[in-house]
Amino acid sequence: MNTAASAHFDRQYELHLKHLKLKGLQPKTIEAYARAIRRLGGYFSHRIDELTEAQLTAYFSDLIGTHSWSAVKLDLYGLKFYTTHVLKKPWVMPNLIKPPKAQRLPDIVTVEEAKRLFAATRVVSYRVFYFTLYSLGLRLGEGLRLQVGDIDAVRQRVHIRDAKGNRDRFVPLPQSTHQLLRRFWQVHRHPVLLFPNRHRGLAGAARATTPLDRGGVQRTLRKVSEACGLKKRSPRTRFDTAMPPT
Repeated sequence: MNTAASAHFDRQYELHLKHLKLKGLQPKTIEAYARAIRRLGGYFSHRIDELTEAQLTAYFSDLIGTHSWSAVKLDLYGLKFYTTHVLKKPWVMPNLIKPPKAQRLPDIVTVEEAKRLFAATRVVSYRVFYFTLYSLGLRLGEGLRLQVGDIDAVRQRVHIRDAKGNRDRFVPLPQSTHQLLRRFWQVHRHPVLLFPNRHRGLAGAARATTPLDRGGVQRTLRKVSEACGLKKRSPRTRFDTAMPPT
């Protein structure tokens, strides 16, 4: 390994990380763009500042053989960010990659399927969490980030923070959801988190420092879905935004 090239790459990579943070990007985006540069560095022996179109064509051709189009696009965006903000060069290859167009409709959980799923979920925190996602039409991360102060009972709405596109929004709060959340909060009484983690059990929920574990939520949803005969569903399944009967 060329020590000089490796040391230069490390310095450039650290500068890349600083620019990613300064631009206010979401943590997932920062990690994806950082991973893109690490992967490029490994492929080109840490020499990535003067890559030609031919080299990048070969790299992305190899990458699409082992990764999804989504991963390929993220690597491209990460390289574009690195070129623009670290190398201070204009991006001159806008048509280097053109993923195939695809329109996919998400699996939608019907009202009856949702009722079966809620009934089959034995862990109270997960059952309340799934009901909240369904009734408010939230993404998984949006639900996990909910805090007690986000529930506006007076205006009957919920403040969703840091949603897609790093934007906030308000969603209506059904009475049935409000009542369920009130009863659930009276059980754990965490001063901030609406869905505190279960690491310390019910007795320690009020002292939790993080919300429910994403992996645990996904695994449980997968198991319950399969138990209900919804095997086509996955942890990424979106609940229908139609409100359940109150």
